[in-house]
Amino acid sequence: MEVDGRDRRPDALGDLYVLSDEIVCSILTLLSPRDVARLACASSVMYILCNEEPLWMNLCLDKENLQLQYKGSWKKTTLHGLQVLSKCDDPCKKPLHFDGFNSLFLYKRLYRCYTQLDGFAFDHGNVERKTGLSLEEFLQHYDAHKPVLVSGLADTWPARKAWTPEQLLVKYGDTSFRISQRSAKKVSMKFKDYVSYMQVQHDEDPLYIFDDKFGEVAPDLLEDYSVPHLFPDDYFDVLDNDQRPPYRWLIIGPERSGASWHVDPALTSAWNTLLSGRKRWALYPPGRVPLGVTVHVNDEDGDVDIETPSSLQWWLDFYPLLADEDKPIECTQLPGETIYVPTGWWHCVLNLETTIAVTQNYVNSKNFEFVCLDLAPGYQHKGVCRAGLLALSEGTLDEENLCMNDNLSCSELTRKEERVKIDEHMEDSNCEITTNGGSESLVKSDIEFSYDINFLTMFLDKDRDHYNSLWSTSNCIGQRELRDWLWKLWIGKPGLRDLIWKGACIALNASKWSKCMEELCAFHNISLPADEEKFPVGTGSNPVYLVADNVVKIFVEDGLEASLHALGTELQFYSLMQRSDCTLKNHVPNILASGIVFLEEGSYKVVTWDGKGVPDVIAKHSLVETFADTEYPFGIWSKKQFEYKKAGKQLHELHVLPVPPLNDLSYLHMNTKLENGIMENIYDKINLPAASEVIFRILNRKKKDVSSRLAKWGHPIPSRLIEKVDEYLPNDFVELHSLLKNCWCWVHTDIMDDNIHLEHVASSSSSSSSSSSSSWVPSYIYDFSNMSLGDPIMDLIPIHLDIFRGDLQLMKQLMESYGVPFGKRSSDENGKRRRISYLTMCYCIIHEDNILGAIFGTWKELRVANSWEDVEEAVWGHLNNYF
Repeated sequence: MEVDGRDRRPDALGDLYVLSDEIVCSILTLLSPRDVARLACASSVMYILCNEEPLWMNLCLDKENLQLQYKGSWKKTTLHGLQVLSKCDDPCKKPLHFDGFNSLFLYKRLYRCYTQLDGFAFDHGNVERKTGLSLEEFLQHYDAHKPVLVSGLADTWPARKAWTPEQLLVKYGDTSFRISQRSAKKVSMKFKDYVSYMQVQHDEDPLYIFDDKFGEVAPDLLEDYSVPHLFPDDYFDVLDNDQRPPYRWLIIGPERSGASWHVDPALTSAWNTLLSGRKRWALYPPGRVPLGVTVHVNDEDGDVDIETPSSLQWWLDFYPLLADEDKPIECTQLPGETIYVPTGWWHCVLNLETTIAVTQNYVNSKNFEFVCLDLAPGYQHKGVCRAGLLALSEGTLDEENLCMNDNLSCSELTRKEERVKIDEHMEDSNCEITTNGGSESLVKSDIEFSYDINFLTMFLDKDRDHYNSLWSTSNCIGQRELRDWLWKLWIGKPGLRDLIWKGACIALNASKWSKCMEELCAFHNISLPADEEKFPVGTGSNPVYLVADNVVKIFVEDGLEASLHALGTELQFYSLMQRSDCTLKNHVPNILASGIVFLEEGSYKVVTWDGKGVPDVIAKHSLVETFADTEYPFGIWSKKQFEYKKAGKQLHELHVLPVPPLNDLSYLHMNTKLENGIMENIYDKINLPAASEVIFRILNRKKKDVSSRLAKWGHPIPSRLIEKVDEYLPNDFVELHSLLKNCWCWVHTDIMDDNIHLEHVASSSSSSSSSSSSSWVPSYIYDFSNMSLGDPIMDLIPIHLDIFRGDLQLMKQLMESYGVPFGKRSSDENGKRRRISYLTMCYCIIHEDNILGAIFGTWKELRVANSWEDVEEAVWGHLNNYF
């Protein structure tokens, strides 16, 4: 409170005086707790700003894998986590008071912390309320259409009486549940600690339990409720629980907590049943961005990020600014009621008192195509789905594109574009759509936004597909998982194939690849696919089809040049294998035909190609750089050069296959640039074979900028280890030449579970001890398009991580059946540079794929490791026994 009229800010903040309190507080959140504590001593105003509880809440929660125990204030909790409380006799002294300072920003934040919501209910809401709603009525009037609040669906649930804070505390007091908060870090609390927190906290955006794994830590809770009869289908249920995206949550939160404005992931629909307390809901239909919300869509990978105030802040600061016609659909949900939220609807939830609820998201026939659309590559359609025509810049809605939609006539498309009218308070609140961080012109036309799949698919990037496009990290499911999901639906739900095909055409561009595959079959006199065969199989990186007794594989991953090298390498490998005495050929399929398919004047053309020479269709168009001096111009050595430019018994026989000679000296003219800018061929100092020089240069190029690549991947790779990665890796991989000398060979690099064929074998009837009447036996290794040259140790990495899932006993059996060691290695127990486990760990770190994500996903305990040496020993230390 200002008493003498003196403003403390200029003297206390110096040059920071020009910044608003909100900006200064945001800057403080970027500091460490110790730096904030030091800065609090700098001046009176810094003392005030640095002792804000919301600041210390952010500092405390910005930790990885935090098991939280609240200590009465967030500053105390943070200091306790740093183990510095015991060093101070009185860590929380009586706070100081200063005149000459006031802040509307801090006052509003303090007000929100102590707001009481007793009279905040919206009892006369405009969401329809129904009792005894039949499935037929729900499907006809509400499913994927509009929200509805239904009573009576939970009347027979045990949870209706058992899910109260008091009863749950008795049974699950020591059980840890996941906590929802704005940081991306994982936070959990024992339920007894969370109840204690709820009773004493005064946070403006309190923590609340939002746990999608509650069925694993407290499986009895799953028996206390059942999916209401209105929501019988969930197409994600064809996936195992560890494969499907999160879909059910236990939600517990105190007064003032809640979920800020959002659209549910992948445009799924949801039902939410309240067991205890009251919730206030606000909803907007698809494409209607709430006031105060900003949608960011990255124009490279389609990643969607939504900036929104907390639910309490929105109701206090933004809701009063809305005209009656602009207000959302609202209701207050009471215990025992279930609210249905349709696909694509914006919604915001505020807990008016301590609440307990359960919710599930699902995919059914009504929203399936929308889910596939949201998983499709590109960015424009994702913005349109969430923000309507606001997501489009001027000129996007041209008549030519819209006429592609059969549901719209060209006469309806004539319109005059005009700038969106935005009220002054909307301009102040940053209610806009941006792409990749840059604001676009906001326009609309008399073409009305329609949440219709035919309308929305017009905004798909027709040139993008899953095999050649960046994948959005905000998608609820990965590329492989998506293909696996659609394939399992195709096989498991044949009655839905028309619908599944429509979704696959949206998400995978399936119709394009199917048409291409049919042309290939016709050209090579292969039987045309039956209905069940027209869907691509497997989860690989290229479309693969099973047609009768044949496999048709279309190389498309990473574009034309990469596909040529993949096919050329595979054909070279097959040719060498067939000419040799290698018995590996008894375990791989035969190639009946190969060639190049291309689109010309709207029709597919096919030319045969066995990997030798440069096809005319490639040479005459100069589409890619060729290496015509060799028999296989797109074979393994050409593939390695292309990569430079881009930045058991069967395994034994694979590794002893003859390596093609390196006869192109141009590969050896790649010098290493030292830090002082001088070019020097350091490999002249070591007498190495030409092929080894090439491999060492590959390894060093992959090592470049590795720390920034790992930082981009982020969780679950620990940040503390990312900071130490350059120190762990060798300065130059040539330092490891004694470990790598004379061990180069063909390596598969991709021996994962989807590249090993399993045959179904019936067990002997006399084996009464067998618990199963049949088993699966690996018989074939296939898909050699990712073949490379290098250290055979590289093939152990996908086997150990993907097939064996880190099982050391299985790895031991493999090493014994392999027959010979993976090359003769020099050994020296005095130092990591001579450990084979060190070399293998280096391969994992510099790999272009996120191998470390698999490691820290499998060995979760290693996320708290203090050094790379600890990770190396845990994952690969056993290899030192074999070399």
